[in-house]
Amino acid sequence: MNYYEVTFTYTTAIEPEIVNDVLAAQLGEIGFESFTENEQGMQGYIPENLYDEQALQTVLATFPLENVQIHYTVLFVEDKDWNEEWEKNYFKPIRIGHDCIIRASFHEPEPGFQYEIIIDPKMAFGTGNHETTYLMIQEMLQLDLTGKELLDMGCGTAVLAILARMKGAGRVVAIDIDEWAYRNALENIRLNHTDDIQVALGGAEQIAPFGTFDYIFANINRNILLNDIRHYAVHMKLGAFLYMSGFYTQDIPAIETECKRNGLTLLSHAKRNNWVAVKVQKQQH
Repeated sequence: MNYYEVTFTYTTAIEPEIVNDVLAAQLGEIGFESFTENEQGMQGYIPENLYDEQALQTVLATFPLENVQIHYTVLFVEDKDWNEEWEKNYFKPIRIGHDCIIRASFHEPEPGFQYEIIIDPKMAFGTGNHETTYLMIQEMLQLDLTGKELLDMGCGTAVLAILARMKGAGRVVAIDIDEWAYRNALENIRLNHTDDIQVALGGAEQIAPFGTFDYIFANINRNILLNDIRHYAVHMKLGAFLYMSGFYTQDIPAIETECKRNGLTLLSHAKRNNWVAVKVQKQQH
């Protein structure tokens, strides 16, 4: 498949890594599949048939961080080994203290971590959302999941589902609406020998056959979460917990309002740069 490579650079006092994460999340919603970072900004890649100049300009015109000027150039790139490009240029191990490391199979092992998760991400997952992944893993590491029933909603690479199973969760379900994510989740589950994780393809409508859960983790984006909180609430046991990420600090009030509407109470939140993870609980009466 042919792609367009769009190179983004910034005029701003904000660290480029922060701008990269926010911009990548927005570009992912208009068809960009992957990103590679550089010292000045990043390159984004989008299939030739999905590239829409007007949609790109709209994203840049409505960029949420203040005092950021974004410049870009576009280059047509003929088909190449995209997975090799990804491996060489983007994915780096993610370390959360000494508790957990997420690395690809092409990285050298690093001893000393309680949990080692092997993820072979493909181009579709180069969305720059390491901040939200980090936050959600950080939250999960604090939990005793022994025997608990857990849903990883919008599972992507299934990293959260895999960690939950490693931490002793009794039943783990992973759901994603993207067919490629579904296949990649299955691949990573096999890599980590957590084969009893159940994986389904689809959106929130796929939750029902799996019943109710003690924990739901949803690392998606603001708009999908606002639409689907009502579905999550129905499939939470009384007193169950819901962790959500994929949005910014300024989105917390909207998320909290929708939670209250569905009998969920916001208990706390954690943030990393401008990204947020919230913890909410289903009322027990």
